[in-house]
Amino acid sequence: MPARMHARSPRHGQSVDGRDRREKSRGQALVEFALVFPIFFTLILGVIEFAFVFNALLSVNYAARDAALAAAEAGDTTGADCVILQAVESAMGPPTDEDRIQSVEIYEANANGGQIGSPTTYTRTSSTTCNFLDGTTATVPYSRTANGYPEANRCNILGGCDPLLTDSVDNIAVRITYTHVWVTPLRNFVGGNPGGLTFDRSSVMRMEPIL
Repeated sequence: MPARMHARSPRHGQSVDGRDRREKSRGQALVEFALVFPIFFTLILGVIEFAFVFNALLSVNYAARDAALAAAEAGDTTGADCVILQAVESAMGPPTDEDRIQSVEIYEANANGGQIGSPTTYTRTSSTTCNFLDGTTATVPYSRTANGYPEANRCNILGGCDPLLTDSVDNIAVRITYTHVWVTPLRNFVGGNPGGLTFDRSSVMRMEPIL
């Protein structure tokens, strides 16, 4: 006599319909994950990239302030520009890279920080050697491309440098232009300049006066 075929009963009271619902739920979760993952990944890259950009902004801002302070103290002495550029180099720390500095501009500013006249501009190409009054020298990895505010024309005399004017000492400013190179592949998702993000920061100081 042939054996009887018995239908397999669901375990623990679970129905076939319940199992189908679980499988559908897992499939739906996979689809939702596939949709959400690119957005989540882009946000993670954005947070990481923003951290590097923010660090670069702070470093360049700090370097501009340090360089402006050095400029205020150096005054109109021979080799003042090398002192300023050395201050820029010293203030730039990891993860920023000094080689990404595009230019350093030194200019006279008004009381509100606005530029007066043309700047003295240095770009990070070749090198410049300065001879100081004490006989020492210094070489910096910059070359001068414009000299609109020469060292000798900077006024740090309390009574002013032009007897026809009542102006006192100069306000001297330093502007640093820097290019941040993308650290993450964020640009591939959101677009942007393939060469990176270029920005500048400046700082103004009143020259240390002498009688």
